[in-house]
Amino acid sequence: MSNGFDEWLETPQGQYVLQWEQAQYDLLVADIFGFKAVQLGLTQHDFLRANRMPFRFHCDDKSSARAGLIAKPHFLPFANASVDLVILPHVLEFAVTPHQILREVERVLVPEGQVVVTGFNPFSLWGVRRLFSRRKTRYGLPGSIPWSGQYLSVMRLRDWFALLGFETHAGSFGCYAPPVSQSLQRWRLLELAGNRWWPYAGATYIIQAIKRVHGMRLITPVRHELMARAKSLATVTQNTTRTKNNERNT
Repeated sequence: MSNGFDEWLETPQGQYVLQWEQAQYDLLVADIFGFKAVQLGLTQHDFLRANRMPFRFHCDDKSSARAGLIAKPHFLPFANASVDLVILPHVLEFAVTPHQILREVERVLVPEGQVVVTGFNPFSLWGVRRLFSRRKTRYGLPGSIPWSGQYLSVMRLRDWFALLGFETHAGSFGCYAPPVSQSLQRWRLLELAGNRWWPYAGATYIIQAIKRVHGMRLITPVRHELMARAKSLATVTQNTTRTKNNERNT
């Protein structure tokens, strides 16, 4: 995670984004079950708070009060197929090798494990603001947070997920107000209109994907197998009853 992003989240813009994303994480992770869940980055905010898995870890590349593990996101200290859920809040867009991070996530996830990603949408008013900020970088001026990040579109993420064997399951866009520094409450009407009329132009997004393993299927009892077991049990019960009756008659 890029230095300075934590501080930016304390600004009106950051709080605006944080509140929407926290609500989205609460909705998504509440219905994801398993044993182990990991949050990578932004560990001062608990995006796993609505999840009910018995083991929830917060991992970051720097020390923090909530970080139980300190590690680089592209070299995770977890065994293969050992984690049920990984969430990545704005990790990929500030990473040098975002695709490698997804590869590492794919490695540690169990079959049917899930990953949830939040990021900034390059095709939004915030994406346009980022283009103006990047012009400063071309002239040797430092880029500011969060405009210095490499925004990844949902279409690119879906392509990466498909290459790694993931199936996109759910997602949504939010935060339609322009990136102004003053209070964003005055833009509430634009927020409501954007969600209805141009839903793909939100400043930020959340996307959920499931790890699929080719050639593997979950084994569940089908109807004819259940009927065969029931018949077998009924036959055994009848035979036992007849034997007991014969013994009584003799």
